[in-house]
Amino acid sequence: MISSVSKIQVRYSETDMMGIVYHASYFPWLEIGRTNLLKENGISYAELEQSGILLPVVEVQMKYRRPATYDDTILVTSTIRERALAKVRLDYELHKEDQLIATGYSVHAFMNRSGAPIKAPQRFVDMLNEAFC
Repeated sequence: MISSVSKIQVRYSETDMMGIVYHASYFPWLEIGRTNLLKENGISYAELEQSGILLPVVEVQMKYRRPATYDDTILVTSTIRERALAKVRLDYELHKEDQLIATGYSVHAFMNRSGAPIKAPQRFVDMLNEAFC
């Protein structure tokens, strides 16, 4: 298992007329968490894409428990719990102070530039193998 924690400051533009973070605003936070987790473990999204490997979202789910509001500090914990073959799943927990405000996951398929599914690149597999030892 590998995890990473990313700090997000809620921007005004992410809130709705009720002053609460709009539900779709959470998804970019998951992306921040995902890219930080990979970068902290030696894999850059930009480098993956430059080498012809894409990781499109094929499934995403969020469960909202408590609201977040403008200027809150949110901690996004991103975790990979399983080795990747053709897909990788990341689980997320979002906290405001000591309160769990949301949970979710995203599943990403490894694809080439033509959109064909491929196996996880060896570098990605090696990173996970090292983390899971």
